[in-house]
Amino acid sequence: MQGGRWILKAVWLGGLLAVALTAQGEECPDWPAERLAQESQALAEQVQRWDTAYHDEGVTLIDDALYDQTVERLASWQRCLGAEPDHRPLTRVTSSSGTLAHPAAQRGLNKTDDEGVRRFTSRREDLWIQPKVDGVAITLRYADGELVEAVSRGDGERGQDWTTRARQLPAIPNTLPEPISALLQGELYWRMEAHIQSRSPASGARGAVAGAMAQSSPEAATLERIGLFIWGWPDGPTDMDSRLAQLSALGFDTADYTHRLDDHHNAAYWRDKWFNGPLPFATDGVVLKQAERPGVRRWSSSPPEWAVAWKYPAQQALAEVRGIEFRVGRTGRVTPLVWLNPVVLEGRRISRVSLGSLERWESLDVRPGDQVAITLAGLTIPQLSEVVWHTQERSPLSPPPPQRYHLLSCFELTPGCESQLLARLSYLGEQLGMQGIGEGTWQALVEAGVVTQLLDWLDVEPRQLREAYGIGEATAASLTEQFQVARSQPFPAWLRALGAPPGSEVVRGDWYELASYQREQWQAVPGVGPVRAEALVAFFSHPQVQRMAAQLNQAGVAGF
Repeated sequence: MQGGRWILKAVWLGGLLAVALTAQGEECPDWPAERLAQESQALAEQVQRWDTAYHDEGVTLIDDALYDQTVERLASWQRCLGAEPDHRPLTRVTSSSGTLAHPAAQRGLNKTDDEGVRRFTSRREDLWIQPKVDGVAITLRYADGELVEAVSRGDGERGQDWTTRARQLPAIPNTLPEPISALLQGELYWRMEAHIQSRSPASGARGAVAGAMAQSSPEAATLERIGLFIWGWPDGPTDMDSRLAQLSALGFDTADYTHRLDDHHNAAYWRDKWFNGPLPFATDGVVLKQAERPGVRRWSSSPPEWAVAWKYPAQQALAEVRGIEFRVGRTGRVTPLVWLNPVVLEGRRISRVSLGSLERWESLDVRPGDQVAITLAGLTIPQLSEVVWHTQERSPLSPPPPQRYHLLSCFELTPGCESQLLARLSYLGEQLGMQGIGEGTWQALVEAGVVTQLLDWLDVEPRQLREAYGIGEATAASLTEQFQVARSQPFPAWLRALGAPPGSEVVRGDWYELASYQREQWQAVPGVGPVRAEALVAFFSHPQVQRMAAQLNQAGVAGF
């Protein structure tokens, strides 16, 4: 057993995905090229279905953050195949019919982290910050103060003609207070009441706006829910103060959410404030930009050098399944564990999650290679919230039959009992107050053949302990001392350690008295009903339990 690690017989990792690195440093699945091409094509088709539902039908089939991560995963796979990524998020423009060219290109933004923010801010002056509003981008063109054109984000160069719909939105003025000509870029967002992004990350706000814009005849109340945040004025004043002042004069609230960066109110301050404070819209980060930028004639749809996006910490991560382990617990419950290519959430590195039950695993049909969504319940417990995409090649898995395992199975090491016996030993050590003896220690003793039954440790000698991996003379002496202390634990603690069902601890008497109880006597004990009484009778009459009681009697343990 290599490296002293005990490979549980109940672990089914036949489809483990090792990770290779391309010349560009990207992570690639260790699949044959044919399979990678097949999986990439299938994932591209899935993304296309999401795009169609979102842009053509106004239906959101996947959370926005998961969509973005899936598109990034697809791009990574395509680069692994030596191809350039061919998907453009929000691109539904396939011809010029019903579309318009952007008068100023809608530019995507490069994403950065805290170190990238330090680099960006260290070599630039006159920097400003805005919340990255989570909505649907739009370009508005005014001529002599009149709205003449509205274009969706599209591919950044061309977008859908939204002029008619835009004129129906109360948030978009059809006539400006001043008869000026202007190109305005902004975000249509779903109005929310004191929305706090850190508490409600999956708001569905972007999908709600997209759905409303795609409806043929949305209700007036729906149109009222759509707000507008102007984040850019490509042909406006060149300095930010003038730009913000004129936008305010035109009736837009851009200045309320655009702040100069200085030593006191830096980027981290505003990012934290907007992440944890109330806002009328959903956000997914902040945008840092310098006031100076090139003239609009030089713009393209590629990300600019003068602005970056610093997104919030991921609260839902897309993870790839490495394998499935079916772990049998102390009471015989089979729990599927999903092993992942590690992801980071709220600063925590997560490499596995529990599915809780075989029934849930069967309903989700999780297999190696699947892409799953991971969240933190209460910011502490990692959970698998959904399967985002099933891999095309399904690895065969054979979970252990649940009917084989129960409260009275696996008191000794027999084929298929490694996991439950290890769980029993760990629980026994806890109940008997053994200090410094955890699952790893018991695993080493089982691997070495020193412990093959629940109570083998009672008579083990130091020289036998030293045969186990990682146990030297000092550790063997400490273990021997803890084993001796465990012998002196009170009778109720021993009953719990052996796995007696609840109820026995409230009855005064020794082992032989309790073993003589009939079902009716147990039911007379406070808190013991018919089901628990049946379980208690089964426990005290079980042959292996009776043999352990005799072993404890011979060892001089009180109560036996």
